[in-house]
Amino acid sequence: MLTPYRLSLSAMLLITVFYGSNGQQATPSSTKSLVERLGYPANAKLLIVHADDLGMAHSINDATVKAFASGLVSSASIMIPCSWVPEIADYARKNPNADLGLHLTLTSEWKLYRWGPFSDRSRVPSLVDEHGFLFPTEREAAARAKVEEVEFEIRSQIERARKLGITPTHLDSHMGTLYQSKELFEMFLKVSRENKLPVRMSKEMFGSMPFLPALLKPEDVVLDHIVTIDPEVTAADWSKFYTNALSQLTPGVTEFVIHLAHDDEEMQGMTFEHPNWGAAWRQRDFEFFTSDTFRKSLDENQIKLITWRDLQKLLVSK
Repeated sequence: MLTPYRLSLSAMLLITVFYGSNGQQATPSSTKSLVERLGYPANAKLLIVHADDLGMAHSINDATVKAFASGLVSSASIMIPCSWVPEIADYARKNPNADLGLHLTLTSEWKLYRWGPFSDRSRVPSLVDEHGFLFPTEREAAARAKVEEVEFEIRSQIERARKLGITPTHLDSHMGTLYQSKELFEMFLKVSRENKLPVRMSKEMFGSMPFLPALLKPEDVVLDHIVTIDPEVTAADWSKFYTNALSQLTPGVTEFVIHLAHDDEEMQGMTFEHPNWGAAWRQRDFEFFTSDTFRKSLDENQIKLITWRDLQKLLVSK
């Protein structure tokens, strides 16, 4: 779903500069690139194809598992408060090598399908509306939330995942709620470091999150690019957007954030009056990222798929 780091393709392709933990520009001699830390040549083009929102619906789970089986989608993340988590937890237990992170969930955006926090509502009252649901937008959630209650909730989600047999490889934030303020993001980094789990963040976020460089440590994992399709892209241009992005991919580690599901009755009901990230949107993503067109584009552009597990190893080895 919509996040504060959503970028146009043209913005994604801008050359970015890495900043060190003190906020000063790092020199090539003092800092290895993320690609080099992973053991690849500096000019390698590495790609994580990441599916958001597992656990939200059976349709999403089913499409993502099928996409995993194609070998073309390499990673995904799970929304612990949602009702279809038991199904994807069963898959995780049976497929321990699947690259599954946690899509830490502090919002509930659909009109007719809502959920609350995983924690008891009495422990996190600033996170819920008058009906006991999480707030529908990331801005409202961040504006109302108390940081200590958010920390309690996300720690509870991580603990719940592990009790279900899910061994997360990374963390990200549904709708980007945890990226909305320095206080929230600093707490997010603290929790992630304690759990030795990398966080979704990229160099491109430094412009919209000026506080970010000063929070980083040399061992933190920072992607070079994040690409996700915009609502302005028409259905007719869906495949063109992605193939153009692949053909113009620059060396480094890039993540494509995608949303998979089938355009079926379940998804149509869940995303009622919400075409953006809705049923048809997710069906188009599923069709492209399991297609021969995508497979050929990877080969033609010499792009190698990797996972968040590969990045997590950089932290676990410390």
